[in-house]
Amino acid sequence: MKPEPNEAEPEIRDKWLRRFLAHLATDRGASNYTRRNYEQALLEFIRWHQRERAQMPAWNQLHRDDFRAYLRFLGRKNGNQPLGRSSIQLRFSALRTFYKFLIRHGAASESPIKNLALPKPGKRLPKYLTQDQMLALLDAPLKPLPAGKPAGRGRPVSPVICRRDVAILETIYSCGLRASELSGLRVDDVDWNERLVRVRGKGRKERLVPIGEPALKAIQSYWNTLAEPPAGESPVFLAQTRKRSPVSPRDLARRLKKYLIVAGLDQHLTPHKLRHSYATHLLDAGADLRSVQELLGHAHLVTTQVYTHLTTERLKKAYNAAHPRA
Repeated sequence: MKPEPNEAEPEIRDKWLRRFLAHLATDRGASNYTRRNYEQALLEFIRWHQRERAQMPAWNQLHRDDFRAYLRFLGRKNGNQPLGRSSIQLRFSALRTFYKFLIRHGAASESPIKNLALPKPGKRLPKYLTQDQMLALLDAPLKPLPAGKPAGRGRPVSPVICRRDVAILETIYSCGLRASELSGLRVDDVDWNERLVRVRGKGRKERLVPIGEPALKAIQSYWNTLAEPPAGESPVFLAQTRKRSPVSPRDLARRLKKYLIVAGLDQHLTPHKLRHSYATHLLDAGADLRSVQELLGHAHLVTTQVYTHLTTERLKKAYNAAHPRA
């Protein structure tokens, strides 16, 4: 979600908005991505209200009709290119969460957007890699090493970075981690004896996830290339060999794009698609839905159920291709 073009970002003068953003960062432990999107969504509503009503919104005095008008505005936004249903849902999700915060702190008595009818998002099945495609991707970071091919701008390929990226891909696929969860992984979070990883998920919720032997071996192989292996509270995956900061989600996405090209796969796939692959492959192999929910760290089972559609579609194709009475 991006700010509107050619429009200066307004100063956050609303005290409740400032408190809400601080609440997201401290109490809820929301990701940078969530905080940025919620801030932009709420500022966008404030800008609209200032244009339409010539004043800052008084949150406890707004009515459902105000938000119906805003919904109509979003529906015809950008002329002939109205916002998609998912974009509208995102904006009202931010408003809904904000009003829960206001009610909890006595700044509003009720939410004027409660039960407001929104356009339903279309059902889109998540993309994922097949097992063979996943194996090709896991092999991609080491391919440049034997030939000694130069990296971008003539720099030599770094064995340390290649080993690190193998370990990163193995760990994401082995544990089904979000990019932010992988970035926040610390050495003390890895239990080598029990083959478990402590993961800090959304809202600072922690969960224990099994990690496979290939991922553990890849991490150890990466650490063996370092002059000083990380320990204690140090990140498992370092951004650079000389600095002790963790690899960022943005850098992870950039590196993944490179390896998707090397493996001959769709370069537009995101790190989250590796998480989709993890869940789909577990269900394909017979894992039950409740266990996959816990492994993924989903708060609600309905979030995990989208993956059953993937396996159902695969079964339908197999049935239609093989059954004589299909």
